[in-house]
Amino acid sequence: MRICGWLIGIICVLVWQCPALAWQGKVVRVLDGDSILVKRGGRLYEIRLYGIDAPEYKQPFGRQARRVTSRLVYKKIVDIQPMDVDRYHRTVALVSVGGRLVNRELVHRGAAWLYPRYCKKQPLCRQLDTEQQQARSQHLGLWAEPNPLSPSQWKRRNKKSAGRSRPHFRHHRQY
Repeated sequence: MRICGWLIGIICVLVWQCPALAWQGKVVRVLDGDSILVKRGGRLYEIRLYGIDAPEYKQPFGRQARRVTSRLVYKKIVDIQPMDVDRYHRTVALVSVGGRLVNRELVHRGAAWLYPRYCKKQPLCRQLDTEQQQARSQHLGLWAEPNPLSPSQWKRRNKKSAGRSRPHFRHHRQY
């Protein structure tokens, strides 16, 4: 019985890590600093980058964060490793291009915050926290401001202008 439980545990870990769950697609649009639209086959998928939160479009540094994301992924083939589906039905994922984890790169460049409320995968989230502390100490990107507001803080202070100013795409919508 003990061996059977151990074997089931190993199988679960292998399925979780299985690259077959990952897929590739081409980024056809960067919606904001932490959301992209990826085409795979004949379908478009809205992908929310796992574990990070970039400034809102109307928030200070929001447009710059979108530009940083665009430079990294726009019109490129990316690897998507789904982690979750959010309340807006977007695939929440780790996104890589050219062997680099985009989620980590955005935090490293000061274009996004670690999102501790949703970032639970270790050691990745500890690494993102370290990247954030380094970006902050070097005053990179959004950290050029002395006390930048996280998107959730900014939304609370700017409720009227914080609404979605862009169309929302469902993660499985076919065009």
